[in-house]
Amino acid sequence: MKDFITYLKNYLRQLSPKSLLFTILFTGVLVGCNYTFGIERRIRDLKPWYLSLSSFFFFYSFVFYLTWGLVGAPRMATHTSRRNFLLILLAAPLYFSLKMTHWNLSPILPDWPYPWDKYALIVLQLPAKLLLLCMLLWYCRKLLKQDDTSVPSQFGVTLRDFRAGPYFLLLACLLPLIALASTRPDFLHTYPKVKSIAFINAYTSSPWPWQLLYEISYGLDFFSIELFFRGLLVIALSRYAGEKAILPMAVFYCTIHFGKPLGECISSFFGGMILGVIAMRTRSILGGLIAHLGLAWLMEVGGWLGNLNS
Repeated sequence: MKDFITYLKNYLRQLSPKSLLFTILFTGVLVGCNYTFGIERRIRDLKPWYLSLSSFFFFYSFVFYLTWGLVGAPRMATHTSRRNFLLILLAAPLYFSLKMTHWNLSPILPDWPYPWDKYALIVLQLPAKLLLLCMLLWYCRKLLKQDDTSVPSQFGVTLRDFRAGPYFLLLACLLPLIALASTRPDFLHTYPKVKSIAFINAYTSSPWPWQLLYEISYGLDFFSIELFFRGLLVIALSRYAGEKAILPMAVFYCTIHFGKPLGECISSFFGGMILGVIAMRTRSILGGLIAHLGLAWLMEVGGWLGNLNS
C-alpha cells in the first residue's frame, strides 16, 4: 500500500496542475450531461445498429482526442512513430464502439431451443469481444515493433517482480464501501448482473452451474478492460507519450461507466487514474486485474445479499 501512495505522489508531482484541473472539469461536465440527458442510454438505444456504432465512435473519439489535447500531444522522433501513435489512437475508440454494440451471434450458433439459445447469446458476447481485442493487440504490436523490435508479446501481462498481496489488502479496504453501496436502491437495481439470466431458473433444477459460467464470462470482460485500458492505452502508448497517457485513459474509462450508478461512475475516473499509475510504474496489469475483478465479483455478492434483504 505504501508503494501505491508513493507511485501516486510521484505522478501528481510531475503532472501539470492546469492539465489535471481542466481534465477534471471536462470529466465533470461529461458526467453531468450524461446523468441529466442520458447520453449513453440514448446512443445505445439508436436503431439500426450501425447508427449506435457510429455514434459511440464519434462520442468516444471526441472525449479521447480532446483529453489528449488538454494534456498535450507528445513529440515524436520519426514520422513512423507519429503515424503509429495516431493509428492506435484511431483504433482505440473504434474497438470500444464495436464492443458497446450488441452482437447478434445467432447465425453462427447451433439451433438450440429456448431458453438456451438466449442464454448462449448472452454468455458468448464477452468472450467474442475479447477475441476481437486480441486481434487489435496483434495489430498494435506489429505497429510497435516498427519502432522497437524488442517489444514484448505482453501488454502488461507479466508476473515479473509482481506481488499480489497489496492488491488483496486494497480489496479488503473496499469491503465497507461495498457493504454501504449494497444498501442503495440504484446499486441494487444494477447488481447482481447475474440476474440477467434469471429466465433459465424455470428450465433447470440446478441453476448454479449456469450462473457460474455467466460469472466467468463476466469476469473475462474485466480482463479485456484491463488489457485495453491499462495494457494498450497506458503501457503500450507510454513508449510514445510517457505518463501523459494516463489522464486520457482515465477520462475514456470514466465514460464507459455512464450506464452505472452515479457514484460508481465518478469513482471510476479516479480509480482508473490510480490503476493507470500503478500499471505505468509496475509495467503490469495483473494488480489492476486482481483489484478490478475482485471488486466486480464482490459487488455481485453485495448485490445478491442486498436484494435478498430488501
